[in-house]
Amino acid sequence: MEITKATTMGEMLEYDMGIAYVLMQCGMHCVGCPSSIGESLEEACAVHGLDADAVMGEIQDYLANRDAQ
Repeated sequence: MEITKATTMGEMLEYDMGIAYVLMQCGMHCVGCPSSIGESLEEACAVHGLDADAVMGEIQDYLANRDAQ
């Protein structure tokens, strides 16, 4: 699965629940909130005042390291 800033939170978490930890480390503590599931990563970052590119980079790093193991 290719994850982009347009990918919804629900799609990301369905793909890999480990992404929830990455999001929480970035300051997005509402990962389990029902209203966040339909938001894109970019929308969720905007709500939390986070840089979507930086969060996307953290997710990509996590996935690359997960796949390397």
